[in-house]
Amino acid sequence: MKVLVTGCNGFIGNYVVQELLKRGVTVIGTSNDLARAKEKEWFNKIQFVEYDMYDTTSEDLFKKFNSPDKMIHLGWGHLANFKSEDHITKELPAQKKFLENLISNGLKDLTCIGTCLEYGMKEGLLSEDMKSEPTIAYPIAKNKLRMELEALKTKFSFNFKWVRLFYMHGKGQSEKSIIPLLEKALAANEQVFNMSKGDQERDYLPVTAVSENIVIFALQQKVEGIINCCSGVPITIKKLVEDHLSQNHKHIKLNLGHYPYPDYEPMKFWGDTKKSKLILNDNMSINR
Repeated sequence: MKVLVTGCNGFIGNYVVQELLKRGVTVIGTSNDLARAKEKEWFNKIQFVEYDMYDTTSEDLFKKFNSPDKMIHLGWGHLANFKSEDHITKELPAQKKFLENLISNGLKDLTCIGTCLEYGMKEGLLSEDMKSEPTIAYPIAKNKLRMELEALKTKFSFNFKWVRLFYMHGKGQSEKSIIPLLEKALAANEQVFNMSKGDQERDYLPVTAVSENIVIFALQQKVEGIINCCSGVPITIKKLVEDHLSQNHKHIKLNLGHYPYPDYEPMKFWGDTKKSKLILNDNMSINR
């Protein structure tokens, strides 16, 4: 089986490639940065095709990527600013053109990565059958892309899964994420760590579990549509930080309330795991 992975150089993409290789899958990786890809330990184990998704070419991309059986689409730009209108004006049209090219030329199985922010400002347990009501540019663009792809199913026959990620942590994540910021403060022997009040409740998974789930969701064909990728267990940001300190036998004074809460996230939300558990349990049964 051949699986195309876009954004293979990214935080999640790096782990997804490793997970696919563990399963004996032939991986075709793509990004616009060959030099960075060559630094990965898996580079010589995959077929790498350098490609810029913003290229306006009309060539057959399905053929260019060696006619993959499945595709896991992780690539997305402008992530430094979730509120940037570039997500809507630049990213969305480029993404749509790129994916439509692949589907129209023969791709039969597509797994795309979405975000829990597509749910909008809803509190509590978030399930896949809830109405999507994103409030800022990044999730608005993601949700519009999902709807565009669903509309394409009326013209082309393909299996389509939209994996909504919640929160994650692990080696290689953005330096702006709370755990890397905490580790940076500890490494600098700082006495105080500035953060929000920390009573927001979020849904976290290790990136290794996230990547494994994405691969399992992608390889199966029974369940389509929106699939939450989450733990289903809320944890406060404060406890996440305290647990990390405890596990690593570290101490730093937490300056709670230094930063305001993000204005684009509800205070308390976590994902419904019913749909994902059906897939994961089925996968376990098959592999027994």
